Amino acid sequence: MAQVTVKINGYPYTLGCEDGQEAHLTSMAADVQSRVESIKALGGHSGEGKLLALAALLMADELHDLRLEAAALRTQASKPSKSDAAAAKRLAKLAARAEAIAGTLEGL
Repeated sequence: MAQVTVKINGYPYTLGCEDGQEAHLTSMAADVQSRVESIKALGGHSGEGKLLALAALLMADELHDLRLEAAALRTQASKPSKSDAAAAKRLAKLAARAEAIAGTLEGL
């Protein structure tokens, strides 16, 4: 197991991760630090715990929005569009026509 020390709001945190995941963990810490800096720029925070809680809530809100977008895209992808319906109808006509032609050739 690898260990990585990251800094968030000036404080070092030594964290364990799977071997090979060090860069990913460092990147995630940078994302948290970015949220912390955004909150600090707004002012009004009081204490490390509250600052980190607000950063976590911002990230949870972003994750919530992404999940909603993903669900909407899955729903949209599962609904056939008008062009899909038209293509299916045309394909059914072509299949019926091919079967009719095959039926007339059977007697030859």
